[in-house]
Amino acid sequence: MAERNWAGNHVYRASSIARPRTVEELQELVAGSPRVRALGSRHSFTGLGDTEGVLVSVADLAPPAGVGAVEVDAAARTATVPAGASYGVVAAELERQGWALASLASLPHISVGGAVATGTHGSGDRTPSLAAAVAGVELVTADGELLRSARGEDDFDGLVVALGALGVLTRVTLDVEPTYPVRQDVYTGVPWSVVGEHLDDLTGAADSVSLFTRFDERGVFQAWCKSRSPEAPADLFGAPRAATVVHMLDGAPTASVTDQTGVPGPWLDRLPHFRTEFTPSRGAELQSEYLVPRRDALEALTGLRRLQPVLAPVLQNAEIRTVAADPLWLSGSYDQDVVGFHFTWVLDEAAVYAVLPAVEDVLLPLAGRPHWGKCFVATAADLAPLYPRWGDFQRLRDELDPGRVFGNAFLDTVLGEGAPVRVWPRE
Repeated sequence: MAERNWAGNHVYRASSIARPRTVEELQELVAGSPRVRALGSRHSFTGLGDTEGVLVSVADLAPPAGVGAVEVDAAARTATVPAGASYGVVAAELERQGWALASLASLPHISVGGAVATGTHGSGDRTPSLAAAVAGVELVTADGELLRSARGEDDFDGLVVALGALGVLTRVTLDVEPTYPVRQDVYTGVPWSVVGEHLDDLTGAADSVSLFTRFDERGVFQAWCKSRSPEAPADLFGAPRAATVVHMLDGAPTASVTDQTGVPGPWLDRLPHFRTEFTPSRGAELQSEYLVPRRDALEALTGLRRLQPVLAPVLQNAEIRTVAADPLWLSGSYDQDVVGFHFTWVLDEAAVYAVLPAVEDVLLPLAGRPHWGKCFVATAADLAPLYPRWGDFQRLRDELDPGRVFGNAFLDTVLGEGAPVRVWPRE
């Protein structure tokens, strides 16, 4: 099988890809397979989503009889959606029904299940990760049973950001709110002196702020500000509004980015960086991200600026964003507000992985947690001290998947080797 991930840097080792159409088919498949992994939108840059067994796509799963694909409970302010659906598809249907999500990631193309399982996020001082909006999950566990859990129940906070290690998500219940408009303005040329003195003011300048830099003398060369307010300042600490539509990658087509004119529009057309109808970004890239406690953001930034000569040959750009705390055990923002340092690299694995140790020498001592779906070199021994509920997650994994049906080599590295693969056939 020659299937690849989105970036094209990883070839899946799985023997086959299954596309069950019903939950019952999925249950039978999981119960009858020694190794299974859920396949989302393939936007992970490593072997996280791979397996030596069967990859399972849940994109074709039919909703329960009599239930819509996106089922809104207006009284509870929730919507139950297919785990295999993209955020773009879910957002369009929510908007049609008059509802919205509080946040979206920069790409609307990613699947709901994959995004929440890896702790993917948008941006905002008061906005937690996408996973924090999960009010309920439905997943098929290693024995083929269908497990449902809701916020507030025992172990729920361990089931959401779970790296696919506990089961195959089928449906996810998300918090929603009435639809709202958002405007987006881009400012150019924020010097390092302003960043150093006013970082909190910069990230608080709008509901969602993304600061793009290459850690060079230009400082923050673009600041993308997304706001529910109909008004926006004419400048950002002296940095003017962009005179034309811009892209954060040099030379990339601007037709793919969302509206930057300051004209309010539907939330789903402004909160992402990229339009749903276009292939996102360049594709020819690798990505990394580390989420650092907010109190240490400037120290992290200082360290990364010192690395600029090392990073420059492989760095296309970097993005600085904020994420609010959440209670999810393996979330990058578990129990603390964080600042995310995101790196878009060239598509050269050897060169990128050669500089990652230097990046982690700066960020891991500051308790920087790597994004689970992106490139990093830290192992379980490095990561365990960064997550106070690490032991609770390992206990939950042992309970739900003692035979490591959902395990793979990547999880062995980042979570630690656990029980061996279950013997097949089972007695």
